[in-house]
Amino acid sequence: MNPFELTKRLITIPSVTGTEREIGEFLSSHLTSLGYRVERHNVVGDRFNVFAFAGQGRVMFCTHIDTVPPAALPILAREDDDFLYGRGACDTKGIIAAMLEAGDRLRNSGITNFGYMFLVGEETDSVGAKRANTLKWNSEYVIVGEPTQNQLATAQKGMLMVNLSVVGRAAHSGYPEMGVSAIKNLLDVLAECETMDWGNDSVLGKGTFNIGVFHGGEAANIVPGRANASVMIRTVEPRSSVEEKLRRAVGNRATMEVVGASDPLVLHVLDGFRTTVVSFGSDAPHLGNAGKRLLIGPGSILDAHTAGEKISKRELMEGVELYERLVRMLLS
Repeated sequence: MNPFELTKRLITIPSVTGTEREIGEFLSSHLTSLGYRVERHNVVGDRFNVFAFAGQGRVMFCTHIDTVPPAALPILAREDDDFLYGRGACDTKGIIAAMLEAGDRLRNSGITNFGYMFLVGEETDSVGAKRANTLKWNSEYVIVGEPTQNQLATAQKGMLMVNLSVVGRAAHSGYPEMGVSAIKNLLDVLAECETMDWGNDSVLGKGTFNIGVFHGGEAANIVPGRANASVMIRTVEPRSSVEEKLRRAVGNRATMEVVGASDPLVLHVLDGFRTTVVSFGSDAPHLGNAGKRLLIGPGSILDAHTAGEKISKRELMEGVELYERLVRMLLS
């Protein structure tokens, strides 16, 4: 399959985080058919990472195989003259196709000191990367694929993902004085957090606070007894200091559960490539044992996670050339 056909094929395999088995099976079979030495690395339940090696693997291509909801149905894997569309088009099924095409070109020219790490779980807790990082790697570099519009990321923000919960006291809405509104109390906490200073770095920019999910109450005629929210801070300061700042702000007004966290990361770069700084997260912070980390890929992060997710065909093919050139330079 050419890169466009492979991207469309991958899009038609739903792989929302937690349901990556089918796409893992496909990639294992496909890589085996291409002549790579393939290994499955069990992560949790029936979920597994896929590792593949052309040779010794001094350089590893790496990206994730899960997507955010909703799963893309086959009818959504479509194209026009300029773009491929569907869930995962740029985050990161088009990137997988670009990496595999780059690998074919490298092998055809006699270069085999590379491999692949296709990982589960990046969109939630990076469990695949964390488990992969416990293994012994002989690689010197790992090229992490994320949609950066084919620019090498010099740094990425960290993140702190937290669940906040408040328990109030339910009551009849006709007698609100008899209850305590969990929704109101949680909104007060969130409003304060939104206005706080989450740091400002000369390279990374400002730290940001986002309320991603909010649940509360049972019905309009009941003072809500429970409320919870999931929030994410894109951090430019060490994780520990950001977490402490949030705990001080929340105090005893809500319970706080840390779901995931990573520090800001400075990445490896090479001369001759356009560069950028990214505010999104990736598996890169969790892959320190795999070698020096680079972060780059075709597609725009502004298209990721959207109903109209897409990747430019031109940019995808530029990504193939870029990945091939990167490996040649890293091995030289």
